[in-house]
Amino acid sequence: MALNLTDAQVNEIVARVVSEFKKPSAQAAGPLKDWDSTQYKGRKLVGVYATMEEAIEVANAGYRAVRSMSVADREKIITAIRAFTRAEAHIMAELGVAETKMGRVDHKTAKHKLVADKTPGTEDIIEEARTGDCGLTLTEMAPFGVVGAITPSTNPSETVICNSIGMIAAGNGVVFNPHPGAIATSNYAVDLVNRAVAGAGGPPVLVASVVKPTLDTASVMYKHPSIKLLVCTGGPGVVKAVLSSGKKAIGAGAGNPPVIVDDTADIDKAAKDIIDGCTFDNNLPCIAEKEVFVFDNVADRLVAGMQKNGCIKLTRAQADELAKVVLVEKTGKDGKVSKIVNRDCVGRDCRVILEKIGLKVGPEIRCAIAEVPFEHDFVQEELMMPILGIVRVKDIDEAIDKAVKAEHGNRHTAHMHSKNIDNLTAFARAVETTIFVKNAPSYAGIGFGGEGHTTFTIAGPTGEGITSARSFTRKRRCVMVDSFRII
Repeated sequence: MALNLTDAQVNEIVARVVSEFKKPSAQAAGPLKDWDSTQYKGRKLVGVYATMEEAIEVANAGYRAVRSMSVADREKIITAIRAFTRAEAHIMAELGVAETKMGRVDHKTAKHKLVADKTPGTEDIIEEARTGDCGLTLTEMAPFGVVGAITPSTNPSETVICNSIGMIAAGNGVVFNPHPGAIATSNYAVDLVNRAVAGAGGPPVLVASVVKPTLDTASVMYKHPSIKLLVCTGGPGVVKAVLSSGKKAIGAGAGNPPVIVDDTADIDKAAKDIIDGCTFDNNLPCIAEKEVFVFDNVADRLVAGMQKNGCIKLTRAQADELAKVVLVEKTGKDGKVSKIVNRDCVGRDCRVILEKIGLKVGPEIRCAIAEVPFEHDFVQEELMMPILGIVRVKDIDEAIDKAVKAEHGNRHTAHMHSKNIDNLTAFARAVETTIFVKNAPSYAGIGFGGEGHTTFTIAGPTGEGITSARSFTRKRRCVMVDSFRII
């Protein structure tokens, strides 16, 4: 049953629960060994179950409870989730770095606050009415039911909370199958959502997860009759799996975002913006700058500007040596050898990565840059680490041709620094990416320092783009013939 709480009552509940949560626990705070995927500092996490079947059953019960709630009460739930996320942003950031060994606490804290502030809620759900000589037709955005969501290790708790806000705003329940490398952090976020929901008058569990997510638990989720929509934020393998499930699926896949800098750009600003974006959370966001194509006549100034903003320029020999460290060879079942990213380097601080080739730098060095040919691994591979390959080009035609090829048809994200409208337009048309950022760091593309809402599920392969609450709805039509037409 819905509880018609006022905004003041919701704020009071949130403040009381958050205050209680911050009190010292019976078990002292400690390192990673003191928490796991089922508890945090001796407190059992809410919404985490031994089997996927049980998690789905409970999420389905939560969905049925939310169906009876008003949209206003649903928005109060979302308000509580936002407040809890802001209050515990630093905790989740610390857990994420401790568990995954990737990223930076200060940047992950900022990402959680971005999710809290700029993920759309129920205002994103808009009805349509059409009248004519034959009467009235009403189209509404309805929930799917229970959504099955796959989440990554790169932005684990950020994605869980962002997905939860949007999916709950749409009226759904959610069951998560987190990345195995970020189980504890993801399940902490599941617990946070449930604490917020229950405190604001919702069901005790609305989003659920499992103690040990595996390919088997994911398979159960794909096939379960109660799962009506699948949403995957991850690599090409898991995206392919959800798209092969036979169910409605939203897939957010890989990218390799290129940057073009032409000779009309504000070069000093471009240098700072590119490095700020490339190094944000150590390059973990899939929208981050991955390779640069710069006009030859301004390349020296751009490189110098990058060095002033915390970069070390590698020699070609050092770049080649580092490439052999950050990418390793893997032999597939078919006997073919391919290169894969070294997980020990993904999302790590620049100085940690450089130490692997004997280079010692201070914490002020946040990115390694290198001028390399187009064919180099620093250009062709999505590394997700603060390493940036730079390619000189003679003109806009060469820049666009190489940038489009380096993006590999992912149609994810691209960037450009220019004051030439024709060049900007030509690149945007050619690259066809979901996000195109002009004259700003990459994170502006998801609303951080730029206009527009945020998301950590950018669905290029399936076309939803920058997902929000409306992405997790299905349209229902109600037709009244020869009535309610008053003109």
